[in-house]
Amino acid sequence: MTEIDADALLPNDRVKRAVLDGEITQLTRGAGTRYAAEGDTFELGDEAFRITSVTERTLGEFTDADARREGSESLEAYKARMKRVHRGEFEWDDTAEVRTYRFEPAD
Repeated sequence: MTEIDADALLPNDRVKRAVLDGEITQLTRGAGTRYAAEGDTFELGDEAFRITSVTERTLGEFTDADARREGSESLEAYKARMKRVHRGEFEWDDTAEVRTYRFEPAD
């Protein structure tokens, strides 16, 4: 178990606030870089979080439940947010390989 820098996993302040508020409990990033391993921890302010799982998958395996854990109402809303956030650099490809990091407050 390693303590990781939250800035490496969580891309911006909006995401960090949503994690602190419990609105985001997982984050998916491209598979090219491994940001954390299961059991790693990170801190946001005075709160500690633990990575509970790291799953390699494709975007095509994403569900509405995944989208809600990532702070969106639905898979369609999540797709739209990804396109908006990445401003033309992102195209949804069901075969794209990604890593999903789930986390929870550490006890």
